[in-house]
Amino acid sequence: MIISTTSNDTIEKIHLIDTLERLGISYHYEEEIEDQISKMFDQNVIREEDDLYKVALYFRLFRQHGYPISSDHFNQFKGNNGKFKETLLKDAKGLLCLYEAAHVRKHGDDILEEALIFATSHLEKITPNTLDSTLEKQVTHALMQSLHRGISRVEAHFNISIYEECESRNEKLLRLAKLDYNLLQVIHKEELSELTQWWKDLDFASKLSYVRDRMVECFFWTVGVYFEPQYSQARIMLAKCIAMISVIDDTYDSYGTLDELVVFTEAVDRWDVSEVDRLPNYMKPIYTILLDLFEEYQIEVKKQDRCNGVYYVKEAMKEIVRSYYIEAEWFIEGKIPSFKEYLSNALITGTYYLLAPASLLGMRSASKETFDWMINKPQILVASALIGRVIDDIATYKIEKEKGQLVTGIECYMQENNLSVEEASAKLSEIAENAWKDLNKECIKPTSMPTEILMRVVNLTRLIDVVYKNNQDGYSNPKNNVKSVIEALLVNPINM
Repeated sequence: MIISTTSNDTIEKIHLIDTLERLGISYHYEEEIEDQISKMFDQNVIREEDDLYKVALYFRLFRQHGYPISSDHFNQFKGNNGKFKETLLKDAKGLLCLYEAAHVRKHGDDILEEALIFATSHLEKITPNTLDSTLEKQVTHALMQSLHRGISRVEAHFNISIYEECESRNEKLLRLAKLDYNLLQVIHKEELSELTQWWKDLDFASKLSYVRDRMVECFFWTVGVYFEPQYSQARIMLAKCIAMISVIDDTYDSYGTLDELVVFTEAVDRWDVSEVDRLPNYMKPIYTILLDLFEEYQIEVKKQDRCNGVYYVKEAMKEIVRSYYIEAEWFIEGKIPSFKEYLSNALITGTYYLLAPASLLGMRSASKETFDWMINKPQILVASALIGRVIDDIATYKIEKEKGQLVTGIECYMQENNLSVEEASAKLSEIAENAWKDLNKECIKPTSMPTEILMRVVNLTRLIDVVYKNNQDGYSNPKNNVKSVIEALLVNPINM
């Protein structure tokens, strides 16, 4: 009842909802928040507002909750010349809110394209120390990481520190946010401890020296997908899947010969323990552990009386292994495919067509219909996979080039269109931005699946924005972008 007992002033209610979401505690009040947002949308409360901050706040939250609010509401902030009014430059808080709102744009929201350019350029020009220190921190952070594309737990960590500086803060809310953050961190630490022991027991370090030890990063990925306590088993199941595909990726990318990879690809496609005898000795533990993991999944979903989606994830695993082989074949033969041919295969090797259905394994709400929908690659998943693929290609191009890898999105696009690296990178960035618009559109009601399901795909996409920030690969080299984030999420509690 925390929201309904607030004053009848709708702007106070929407501001409270925004605060709860920023602090990372809105999951405790999901039904109440949805009820209030629905009422505000039905009452068309945004129509009565002429303040930039309020309009942008209503708009962003309506869109993020799936309501088809029109971007035409921002036309009132344009002058006779068709441009945003210069008077808005005095309203830094409003500009910041406009900037955040622009990130929920879909195709056709041309005014939000203009709004993003307008707000970004003027926020970047703000002279240091001319704003309230708290607002200045928010502006600096937002320009680096927009709220809509950020990872919930990471944003919560930052926003708790900001809320603590706010004079109008609610001390009870602040304390709840801190307690909740630290409690979840304890839960996440316990899960990570279980996973690191599992990884240690597999003994990949001594068996396969070429394999990256990325268990912590794998688990971080799952916390980005779902951090709430009820998804504990789902996180563990997904983390093991990510770790396993990382081992297979390293094998195809860094170690196996083409003849060995042919045999492994066929073995995975047949999915039969008797196939292990055909494999080279170093591949045998990879194969048996893979089959054992999926058997573990079968036992777990049966024990929990959930929909058995293991078959779907197994088929996605077979598909990605086949695509890894195609990539290896291109590399060894020195072939540079067309960009279209490259992308068709690379959307699969980008792993999201596997990780999205795998993320559903530990979710009670995932039905056969859900798995059928996900495995058929709906538009929201294609958009997510496309973002992940091209952003990864931009971030890793230089390193891949140094390794002699010519089959990358940048290289294929450059060769096909006779462009420079910078021009090809700009084009791939444009592809990613357009895919974000597709993804945002797919979250607007009526939707093909419940929000709980859609958010798994959205959160997978947000991870890409954070991990590959500033065109750096934060997965292969966690010191780029991810190390400090992991420490905040999984190591250091917030001071009470």
